[in-house]
Formats: sequence, C-alpha cells, structure tokens
Amino acid sequence: MKVYLMTDLECAAGVVSFEEWTGPGKRYYDLARKFLTLEVNAAVDGFLEGGATEILVADGHGPGGVNIDLLDPRVEYLRGWGEGYPLCMDESFDYAAWVGQHAKAGTECAHLAHTQGTAYLDVSVNGVSIGEFGQVAMCASEIGVRSIFGSGDYAFTLEAQALVPGIETVAVMWGVKPGKGDDLTAEEYARFTFPARHLHPVRSRRVIREGALRAIRRAQEDDSFGIIPLEAPFERVIRKRPSANQPHRTISHATHPTSVIGVMNARGDEEVLED
Repeated sequence: MKVYLMTDLECAAGVVSFEEWTGPGKRYYDLARKFLTLEVNAAVDGFLEGGATEILVADGHGPGGVNIDLLDPRVEYLRGWGEGYPLCMDESFDYAAWVGQHAKAGTECAHLAHTQGTAYLDVSVNGVSIGEFGQVAMCASEIGVRSIFGSGDYAFTLEAQALVPGIETVAVMWGVKPGKGDDLTAEEYARFTFPARHLHPVRSRRVIREGALRAIRRAQEDDSFGIIPLEAPFERVIRKRPSANQPHRTISHATHPTSVIGVMNARGDEEVLED
C-alpha cells in the first residue's frame, strides 16, 4: 500500500506565527521544521503499523518545512513538482494524507490560514471554495487516490470533513481569532490569524500517530470514503486581496472541459477591479 503524505509547516503544533517561525532567517524556523518533521514521523509510524509498504513525504511548504536529517529513514522525500498538479502523485498511490495543514484563506478561528499566500482571498472550483488541501484532494480524487487522513488546526479539520466524505482528521491546535479578515490587505492578513491554542508537540505526535493508524485501518476495511465527487466541466476562480504593491483586487478565471487537474494547471484570464 502506497501513501502520498503532503506536508505544510504552519499548523504543526507549536508553530506560532508567520513573523518568527515560517521561513529562513526567522528566529524559530529550525524549531518549526523539527516540530513538523516529528509529526510527520508520527504519522509515518502509524501508517506503517497499519500496513503501508511505501510512503512518499512531499514537502509542501514554500521555503521547505521538513528537516531531512530528522525524517524517518523508511520514507522517500519529495521536493519540487515538475509539471504542476497533481504534484507527482499518480495512480500507483492508494491513499493521500496531510500533516501540518492549515485552513483556507478567510476561515474564521483558523491558525495562520491562507491559500498559496496571504495575497489570495479565495480559490474556488465549480463554486466550491477550496484551499491548498482541497486543490490536492480534488486532483487525487480524479486519479482515484483516496484522501484518508489530515492533521492540523481544528478549522482545517472541519474544512477537510466538509469536502472529503469520511476522512479521518486530528486537530493539534485551535485558532481563537473570530472574523474572516476579507477586508484586510495581504500584509494585514498575515498578522491577523496567529492567535491559537496548541497541544504540546509531544502530545500532538501521539494523537497524530493514533489518527494515522485509525485512518489506514478504516481505509482497508471500508472503500466507500475518501473520494470527492467531481463533475465536469470545471471552472476555477482565484480572487486576490489588495496589497501595498497591488492596490486593486484581481480575479482570475480558468476553465477545462474534462479535468480538475487541467483546470488547476491552467493559467487563467485576469481581470483587475477597483477596490
């Protein structure tokens, strides 16, 4: 059984803010990478105990989030996507999973929520608002790879459950900031979503391991969950926030007659609106 494990950094337990935790040169970046990698290892341990035979860990954080030196040696590591979606996932994988995943932009009470970056206001496919998780999960569904597990903040777990029937989720933090922040610029929004309650990182690893084990055991016993119903044709709409460099909102439209992967990779036509 092959598992494709997508990772992101912002919602590993203990990662507190964009300003000090999420990129090179920031004070706690190395500690954040350690926290994420140990959560990944916990999920890997659960999947392997449950029968997985091969796991590919995809490092999905912009500047990188996985510390390869600390990564479980039983996995393979992926960095870079080649030709785009579905991000080197193919039909040979049985299951897809996520660790450290944040909620989509504009989610209330979400920790470090964003989509691609804080400049994005929303991404939707056929009218369904999706974040980074949903983009990959939709592509996985198109090629028959079942999305069975995700860990991150509580708001993300609700987002995942609403999109993917039956997915197993584990929350390791809870955002406490109300409001969507849709009226904020990209710079303001980056500072908007950091307040949160976190599990201790040691405890987060324990519940992630348990959740991953539950997920893969359920998946083997029940093949009815983990696929998003998709209906062609596909339209993708991207809405961007104003920022210091771009004082207007931008809307990008793209369509594809048969494939959600195709529409995710499409360039799109842009329209700039006065704010």
